[in-house]
Amino acid sequence: MRWEHTLEIDTPAASLWAATLDVDALPTISPTTMSAIERLDPGPLRPGSRVRIKQPRQAARVWTVTETEAPTRFVWETTVGRARMVATHVIEPIGPSSARNTLALELTGRGAGLLGRLLGRTFARVLATENAGFKRLLESAGAPAA
Repeated sequence: MRWEHTLEIDTPAASLWAATLDVDALPTISPTTMSAIERLDPGPLRPGSRVRIKQPRQAARVWTVTETEAPTRFVWETTVGRARMVATHVIEPIGPSSARNTLALELTGRGAGLLGRLLGRTFARVLATENAGFKRLLESAGAPAA
């Protein structure tokens, strides 16, 4: 099962990429979907890096980075029971000062169908909320430049 949300953001793609990799800021960008972030490995995010994420009404989970293709693609994954959850961030430059941000969540494995039916609307809402947080951060006055 897969959910996806795309939003155009008035910011250079490089700024959106920098915000995407600043996972420590996720609770500020999207406080209703992220409660706490703990980096488990030093240095820049790269395949194999792990991050413990606490989300409201959920147990903390460790997400492992599986792909980073600067400045356009970031993928990390975790498990929920026997299901595998993969979150993908894709950034497409639209012009020098605008980018398209696509956030996707895919569930596979045993239990994915049931989990998707139970929480699919929540997953869709979380993706939209997080994307709106990136837009708000990056389009606000004084947004950091990459």
